[in-house]
Amino acid sequence: MTNIPETMTAIEIKEFGGPEGLVPASRPVPKPGHDEILIKVAAAGVNRPDVLQRKGGYAPPPGASDIPGLEVSGTVAALGAGVTRYKVGDQLCALVAGGGYAEYCVAPEAQCLDIPQGFDLVQAAAIPETFFTVWTNLFDRGRLTGGETFLVHGGASGIGTTAIQLAKAFGARVFTTASTDEKCRAVEKLGAERGINYKTEDFVSVVKDLTDGKGVDLVLDMVGGDYIQRNISALAVEGRLVYIAFLGGAEVKVNFAPMMLKRLTITGSTLRPQSVQAKADIGERLKAKVWPLLSSGAVKPVMDSTFPLADAAAAHHRIDDSSHIGKIVLKV
Repeated sequence: MTNIPETMTAIEIKEFGGPEGLVPASRPVPKPGHDEILIKVAAAGVNRPDVLQRKGGYAPPPGASDIPGLEVSGTVAALGAGVTRYKVGDQLCALVAGGGYAEYCVAPEAQCLDIPQGFDLVQAAAIPETFFTVWTNLFDRGRLTGGETFLVHGGASGIGTTAIQLAKAFGARVFTTASTDEKCRAVEKLGAERGINYKTEDFVSVVKDLTDGKGVDLVLDMVGGDYIQRNISALAVEGRLVYIAFLGGAEVKVNFAPMMLKRLTITGSTLRPQSVQAKADIGERLKAKVWPLLSSGAVKPVMDSTFPLADAAAAHHRIDDSSHIGKIVLKV
């Protein structure tokens, strides 16, 4: 692609705190290094790690852009040395360690993926961060298999709506928590057997009832806080508890005796600091196992809303108030 400008519009974090700290600014267009691709961004997904970075709680890993944004879709604008799979003009989506809220973004070729059949660029931008995160935590770390029972918290979030669909597609029984009855009905339409309104119901007793007192085989949680002990109570013998965030706090007093008695596994991960090779390996498993489901329409990202890139602050107000169901995307 010719006529790549010297500068671009990007969203900077002018000051840590609320969404108003996100402001458009002029930045140099990045140059792709070895094995990297310069993408003319069409759309960028908005995710909870972006919110944490905006608040000053999640610094970019060494070498990553300070511009927020961990997933993009768009068109290949230029190629770094060593790139072999893509050519200028190709459309793709990519997982990035930062820099997504901009008109141009650099991504390692190994973290770029073809757009699933039937998807437009806005939908494609809602895939990488969420699907990479869900796949590696649900199936690689959580070892979920068909016929097992699975509880995901925050079922109406981007992570939750994705986890429900993938777990269901691979044969698990799915339960989820959500903050309103409306969200509970929405997640049930996606494939959850039961949406549990955590404001009016105790999820531990509900899942015990649904599993004849056994508890669930796997819990995927991003809440932490007082949920940690309750998750341990909700798990079956040999159950697994996987953490991807601690929105309710990471430091709590926990009684680990039930973990020993029930032989539980407690684990977790963050995606952003992992190596390019580790992310590439997850991407290969997604291409083999999940891309056919996306291309067939069996699974798809749930789209809540879109905002122009310049209105990134409004998009963050939307994610902050937790009224959304599914993914929020910035259009460039």
